Amino acid sequence: MKSVIVGTAGHIDHGKSALVQALTGTDPDRLKEEKARGITIDLGFAHTTVEGLHLAFVDVPGHERFVKNMLAGVGGIDLVVLVVAADESVMPQTREHFEICRLLRVPAGLVALSKADLADAEMTELARLEVRELVAGSFLDGAPIVPVSARTGSGLDDLRAALMQASARVRGRAQTTVTRLPVDRVFSMKGFGTVVTGTLVSGTVAAERELVIAPGQRPVKVRGVQVHGLKFAEATAGHRCAVNLAGIDVHEIARGQSLVTPDAFVETRVVDVAIEVLGEAKPLQHGARVRFHQGTAEVMGRVGIIDPQATTVQPGGHGCARLRLESPAVLARGDRYILRAYSPPVTIAGGVVLDPFPPRDRIRAAATTDRCRALGFDGASTDRGTSERRAAAVLVADAGPAGLPISALVSRVGVDPAALEVRVRELVEGGLIAAAEGVLVDRAVLVRLEESILSALAEHHRAQPLSEGVSREELRAQRFRRGDQRVFEHALAELVSAGKITLRDRVALSTHQLALSPEESRAKEAIERAYRAASLKPPDPPALAVELGVSGAVADRMLRLLQRQRVLVRLDSLWFHEEALEQLKASVAAMKREGAPARIDVATFKERYGVTRKFAIPLLEYLDRERVTRRSGDSRIVL
Repeated sequence: MKSVIVGTAGHIDHGKSALVQALTGTDPDRLKEEKARGITIDLGFAHTTVEGLHLAFVDVPGHERFVKNMLAGVGGIDLVVLVVAADESVMPQTREHFEICRLLRVPAGLVALSKADLADAEMTELARLEVRELVAGSFLDGAPIVPVSARTGSGLDDLRAALMQASARVRGRAQTTVTRLPVDRVFSMKGFGTVVTGTLVSGTVAAERELVIAPGQRPVKVRGVQVHGLKFAEATAGHRCAVNLAGIDVHEIARGQSLVTPDAFVETRVVDVAIEVLGEAKPLQHGARVRFHQGTAEVMGRVGIIDPQATTVQPGGHGCARLRLESPAVLARGDRYILRAYSPPVTIAGGVVLDPFPPRDRIRAAATTDRCRALGFDGASTDRGTSERRAAAVLVADAGPAGLPISALVSRVGVDPAALEVRVRELVEGGLIAAAEGVLVDRAVLVRLEESILSALAEHHRAQPLSEGVSREELRAQRFRRGDQRVFEHALAELVSAGKITLRDRVALSTHQLALSPEESRAKEAIERAYRAASLKPPDPPALAVELGVSGAVADRMLRLLQRQRVLVRLDSLWFHEEALEQLKASVAAMKREGAPARIDVATFKERYGVTRKFAIPLLEYLDRERVTRRSGDSRIVL
């Protein structure tokens, strides 16, 4: 059954609650004080089914003192019924509630001319004309205006028919995406414990699901779910539901927090927004303290106008701003919000979240203005993919060498996790962004890094023609110290694929070849022959250089070259031929198989291999490191 969340809006005492009761049979005023005073103070809830359509009503207070409670309820509605008393017509809270619904982009609605039994035909027609003037050019322009009386019941059938017609235009909410339920009530039930209620904006909630309460990132587990008093295995987006939670006490949750999928939303105190100031409001000043309303949350904050040429946004004007909040809020790109003045608390502006976690840059700069324009979000656009790709490109460019984690596309761009792979593929196929093991990086950053790597290798080969290249760690420290390791490795992989570098133990240009002089070639061959012949009793390098008639500098370079080529191995101050060490390992390992003692000490080793203690000790320690032997007291056990 299709479910539509219907919100009421309108001036105090224009009959919103009475109308909801007449339609549903349930009095939405639940508080004792509401009964005593005859006004709605907090949110009220009721529901009914009309011809297979489930209508869940959120009744909001009309008194100006309780507009913040009204805002907590109107954020999750699909359809609004603007209630205007036929005998009083449009009043101040009528206008404010209407502007709030317009700024929040409520998708559909209608107007109920309530208390029609108290107005004659002329008064009703005057109210109709004033309503049409109020809603002209808005989402309610051309919407049905239905005279109705909750007391006599006249017009209720027409109102139900209008609700059915308007509900047909309401699109379903995303059920495959992340869970998000802004909490509007918290209470405790005997035998159940903590219960939260709210409108499920996106995703699903099911028993045994692990979620978090944010801000605060408090882990909780869902015990059970009810939708309109009935137990459900799972509640889907677009329903009002009550969720029984384990792992948290009632005093640890408050209205304004949200029940969400872990790691799916940004918890932030700074947010970039597009802003629209109401035509009847005062100019919005740079630095103004405001009340920020989003979902069920109200947070104090200050406005920073993002425009180097202006310090205000004029009435009826649009602009971009950076809001600095006094406490954390859970926000996502595309969230609609309302601003109210600090004092008196009247609605002054609203808009949409562009970036819930902007970089720390100067807001009074042209570059920041350009960035906000690039992030521009058309909440009415049906091409969500284009908007998401544009936002992703901006955030990836912001990230620079650090790259943007692919998971941030969910929390900062608002991409549906089910569409994440598709979005990443679209971004990469666009040619401006590359994907590197869970990180997105601007292709321009990658090109500069690859050019820098090639330049560094060319410089190294010129300076050290006998070197086989640069180690990965050294190369990254030189050219990409502040960048993400995965981006660096991706650049190396692309250069290897293009045939520009070789990547073994060290990184080198593919065109690089060792260039030895005739003297160096002769010295290299002679040194290798000498160490191969010496086996386990190698010569001292300076003495060998004199014996071969080679300068000390040339001998040292050739020793290190042979070491890099793994021909010679250095043990402490001694150099051994790699073949001699491999033969030694095989010989010692074979001692067990030959039936010889499984232990060997220094004396036995010296005698067996005809070496002095000078060679025996480093060789035995080498065998330990190679796990051929293990030291036990004064001897070694052959493994």
